[in-house]
Amino acid sequence: MKKVIVISDSFKGTLSSQEICAIARTSVPKIFPGCEVAAIPVADGGEGTVSCFIDAIGAEPVTVPVRGPWGERVEAVYARKGATAIVEMAAVAGLPMVGERRNPEETTTYGVGEVIRHAAEHGCTEILLGLGGSCTNDGGCGCAAALGTKFYDAAGNAIVPVGGTLGQIAHIDNTEAEKLLAGVKLTLMSDVDNPLCGARGAAAVFGPQKGADTEMVKRLDAGLANLAAVVERDIGKSVRDMPGAGAAGGMGAGCVAFLSAELCSGIEAVLDMVDFDAKLQGADLVITGEGRIDSQSIHGKVISGIACRTKPRGVPLVAIVGSIAPDALDAYDLGVTAMFGIDRTAKAFREYAAESAAYYRATLEDVLRLIAGFAP
Repeated sequence: MKKVIVISDSFKGTLSSQEICAIARTSVPKIFPGCEVAAIPVADGGEGTVSCFIDAIGAEPVTVPVRGPWGERVEAVYARKGATAIVEMAAVAGLPMVGERRNPEETTTYGVGEVIRHAAEHGCTEILLGLGGSCTNDGGCGCAAALGTKFYDAAGNAIVPVGGTLGQIAHIDNTEAEKLLAGVKLTLMSDVDNPLCGARGAAAVFGPQKGADTEMVKRLDAGLANLAAVVERDIGKSVRDMPGAGAAGGMGAGCVAFLSAELCSGIEAVLDMVDFDAKLQGADLVITGEGRIDSQSIHGKVISGIACRTKPRGVPLVAIVGSIAPDALDAYDLGVTAMFGIDRTAKAFREYAAESAAYYRATLEDVLRLIAGFAP
């Protein structure tokens, strides 16, 4: 074997994508001396996206002081490569940032807008924004406000809406934000296709994990519906039922409405940015993975995005994962050649989580030894 590509998502809480790449760089040559190893850290728009881009394409980290989800000052880092910026919502308004203080009626995306403003004002003409892992449900209004969008209540008072005050929005003036972002292309990286409102909307599906109870979900959903109605009247864009509008507490809808953003698959944007198709040339094997492979993995996640590119080129794709769900078998139809779980002792995950790196290395080397045994 002459060339192997290792391009795996993180195993959340146990192994980062960068750690997996480091293991591969030592393990592959051990079994296949002289084999070229292309180790590419990736994420699909959620936590860790910026650090992956910094490592994968040599982007420069840029630190900016902004408002956190509760209005507190935080240091946010985005990545820059030439005139392209990569922004990670989770680093500014992420769920881990609020700990036990979860309340999507009060948290804000304002800091995300501050990061975007910094990138735009410092010469970036293309911005990739990862929408995963948010703690907010403000429809992207906080982000838009930081970029100049004006929101007014029925009495004509200017407000910066949060999830709990979306119902107060009576008028929107988007003129300033449009001027600021003229000539800037904003692409949203997301792996969900939920609409803004309703049973599959932002509040109903994602609100509970952010701290919303049944009654709060109803209030949040009503607020998002009001936002959609005012957007359609004042800005002329229909976002309520748009696939992906419900991503990140309605951030998908807000960014499309206020910032003229385009929604795309997170992993597709990442693979294009790291020039994955070119790296596939001459590859004998691709190794991917994530913490758990299940039915969701074949709908816009890292493994599915990679499989869609390796299958047409006839390159074998092996998934090394933390665990394999019973409903993961459809991954074979998608283009995965084989799946291997790293659990070597039949323990519950929490019992072997601390050994994940050693288990991953052992499983990877077992797979490589098997391939070597069949090599001519």
